[in-house]
Amino acid sequence: MAEQKHAIGMVGLGVMGRNLVLNIADHGFSVSGYDKDLAQVKELQKEAGSRAINAVQSLDEFVKALSKPRTIMMLVPAGQVVDNVIHDLMPHLERGDLIIDAGNSHFKDTDLRAKSLAEKGILYMGVGVSGGEEGARHGPSMMPGGPKEAYERVRPILEAVSARVDETPCVTYLGPGSAGHYVKMVHNGIEYGLMQLIAESYDLMKRGLGLSDAELSTVYGDWNKDVLNGYLMEITSHIFAQVDDRTGKQLIDVILDEAKQKGTGMWTSQDAMDIQVPTPVIDAAVTARNLSAMKGERESAGKKFKVRATAFRGNRDAVLTQLKNAMQASMIITYAQGMAQLRAASKVYEYNLNLEEVARIWRGGCIIRAALLENIRSAYHAQPDLPNLLMDRSLGKAAGTGQKNLRKIVGLAVKLGIPVPCLMAALAYFDGYRSAWLPANLIQAQRDDFGAHTYERVDAKGVFHTHWE
Repeated sequence: MAEQKHAIGMVGLGVMGRNLVLNIADHGFSVSGYDKDLAQVKELQKEAGSRAINAVQSLDEFVKALSKPRTIMMLVPAGQVVDNVIHDLMPHLERGDLIIDAGNSHFKDTDLRAKSLAEKGILYMGVGVSGGEEGARHGPSMMPGGPKEAYERVRPILEAVSARVDETPCVTYLGPGSAGHYVKMVHNGIEYGLMQLIAESYDLMKRGLGLSDAELSTVYGDWNKDVLNGYLMEITSHIFAQVDDRTGKQLIDVILDEAKQKGTGMWTSQDAMDIQVPTPVIDAAVTARNLSAMKGERESAGKKFKVRATAFRGNRDAVLTQLKNAMQASMIITYAQGMAQLRAASKVYEYNLNLEEVARIWRGGCIIRAALLENIRSAYHAQPDLPNLLMDRSLGKAAGTGQKNLRKIVGLAVKLGIPVPCLMAALAYFDGYRSAWLPANLIQAQRDDFGAHTYERVDAKGVFHTHWE
């Protein structure tokens, strides 16, 4: 196999890289794999079988095994590791070679790397890959950005290995520069919001309504069969049915309540603030993870503030129906915020994103895939310049109907003393977005009073300043 010239190379043979290599090879493309870790190389060699895969620990051997112009994909941790790999590769590359970063790099880092490599004649792409271990092996959603000619070179491979919905691959060229990594970043931000919403529904049903793990599994399973159908809902149902091998208890009940994160949700919130797009559900989800990590302080505060929560008294089935409707509205609002951010970023960063295509490739393979995405795709197909998903007739109607139940659920959570920051943020966003008037005039008056920042008037054009008494 070492004598064969391979179509593509993979740097990083961890779980994601190794599975994507196997996926590529299964679709008829020969692959050369490289990793500094000999154990990872041997694992791929073991799994490769008769596939056209060359797994090596020598960088020189790895590069020499590739057809020219070379195409090399990286699946390594974001940050300095990516720069280290590029540095190690450069002495072995020639003008016209292509490097693909398929990890979760920050989009601004991708832009800097692309500019630096372009000066050396090396093509560079940032490709978001979503679907986890199973997606990498059997079909992820792929979000490529960078030079169009580079995408065309690898399009046959990406289309072959990606997930498919209605016989259409869940991959498309998104735009120049860091478009792919930006779309993946916002995908992850939406993911943060959806996961926290589901976690809040769990808390309400467990601590508020007293549902058992078996009952929770059933509820989420039923929700997944209806309007809330989606990958996250599906795995949530399975999670509550999982038994721990060590203790015999339900596994969910022995998992520590501290949520970790790798930063993509935070990046989404940060850039949304930079380009002045409100994404309060995503922001609240990031904050909720940060708060969950303060385990020791939370335990101390729980002893200090013994707030007497009101026990639930009422029709449990009625509340479950309200919660389901509230979740539908909140999820629509979460997608709306993420898509609004993509719409604004497309203009700011000149990505020229096609939001219908973004929704289309998210329908399969990725973590946030859900039945709702077909409605979102249809909304942008009917109106490509749609400013917000809430303005779509169908989605807006569903959110408008669901918000009535969302108000009841938020009120119940407050009464029971159960934190629901994302449900609250979704409702506040809805109420703010639908308000023709907001109290921001007072903020402008305050800014002008203490800092002479001026204001505009409702009855005259221009900018005004008052010497306030």
